[in-house]
Amino acid sequence: MILYSHNITSRLQYVADFIAKELQVDSFSITSSEKEFSDYPGPRINYSDKQISATETWIKPHGLLFETGVREQNTGCFHVNGYKAFFKTGGDMPFDIFSACFYLLSRYEEYLPHIKDSYGRYAHENSLAYKEKFLNQPLINVWLQDFKKLLQQKFPQFTVIAIRQVAEKQHESKFLPTYDIDIPWSYKHKGPWRNAGGFIRSLFKGQWPLLKERAMVLLRKQKDPFDAYDWLNKLHEQYRLKPYYFFLIPEKRGRYDKNIPPSSEAMQALIHDHVARYPIGIHPSWKSGDDDSLLKKEIETLSLFSGNPVVSSRQHYIRFNLPGGYRRLIVNGIKYDFSMGYGSINGFRASVASPFYWYDLENEKQTGLMLFPFCYMEANSFYEQNSTAKQALEEMRYYYWAVKSVNGHFIMIWHNSFLGTDKASKGWRDIYEQFIKEATV
Repeated sequence: MILYSHNITSRLQYVADFIAKELQVDSFSITSSEKEFSDYPGPRINYSDKQISATETWIKPHGLLFETGVREQNTGCFHVNGYKAFFKTGGDMPFDIFSACFYLLSRYEEYLPHIKDSYGRYAHENSLAYKEKFLNQPLINVWLQDFKKLLQQKFPQFTVIAIRQVAEKQHESKFLPTYDIDIPWSYKHKGPWRNAGGFIRSLFKGQWPLLKERAMVLLRKQKDPFDAYDWLNKLHEQYRLKPYYFFLIPEKRGRYDKNIPPSSEAMQALIHDHVARYPIGIHPSWKSGDDDSLLKKEIETLSLFSGNPVVSSRQHYIRFNLPGGYRRLIVNGIKYDFSMGYGSINGFRASVASPFYWYDLENEKQTGLMLFPFCYMEANSFYEQNSTAKQALEEMRYYYWAVKSVNGHFIMIWHNSFLGTDKASKGWRDIYEQFIKEATV
């Protein structure tokens, strides 16, 4: 398939490569020669201001892909075929799908002046997806479904499906559970001073059930309420799942970094047990967001404990800002990041349910950092949206089917603290197991 443009930029190449992957085409051959374009015998996409041939798919550019730098954009959202679109132009599609995809994938709006939330993150209320009420849709995937149909109508010989029948199974919807291990145990392995402090707090607050529970756990007469690991292993084995685990191993404890120290033998044993079963990654501490040397140290520590290079990450509290946050990961050898989502609301932060490479807008280049977007986190349902367990199950079902309908990757985040026996999360373990059964049928 050939794509014509009068100006071939790194932005255009980036989004063309992404779209080609989603359409299951090896690549677009991009040319700035009208003659080469006109002479090409196969499917043709004209990305320019004027129509060249009657036998082409014409996408009229908005202009974003020919710019450099960042400025306020007039998106002008409107409805088409039952969904939202923006960058209205003309041609065979009513909007510039290439520029619109680039705007969302690059997180262009996150480089513009904006108000941060209470954790210093990009607030979801700033986003176009939230303002225009398409945050709950993998909109890019929906657009590309229509684009694929258009190409097939224009070019009956379009062989995306015919040639790629073998690859079709590889492009089916994928389900990937992931876990953040922020606090591996509620009471165990925290040392005498921290447990003594816990006893005293419970005593002064009159929290007799918690005081008794702590004592029973420490006397080894009761399982720690955050210890869901054996139960999860059995669940994964039963339904043949290979989830990702992300471990928080901060060098220093703090308000947001409450894990036990990495020097703990119990923590090291937990990591050893999981790396033998699953892919694991680093969960960079809150403090590492202010100190690059801590990030490097945490990655080195996890690598030492696991015996493998650490190439995957997810930010603790989903705390990152662009472009600095991702650049720090790249410098420290991270190749896959699972932070593309919000820590304040469920939905599609980049409006996509497919992995994609991060584009560094300031340097105007595609990087080698692959992003795996998540759309559901149980902590958002519980803390931010005040959902009941039953409501959370319905929300998971909604996002699962929204992703499945576009053959995307359904990636969700859970924490071990919600999947043990802690009374504060009663019922959530049950709905998780119910959902796993449904999703793996």
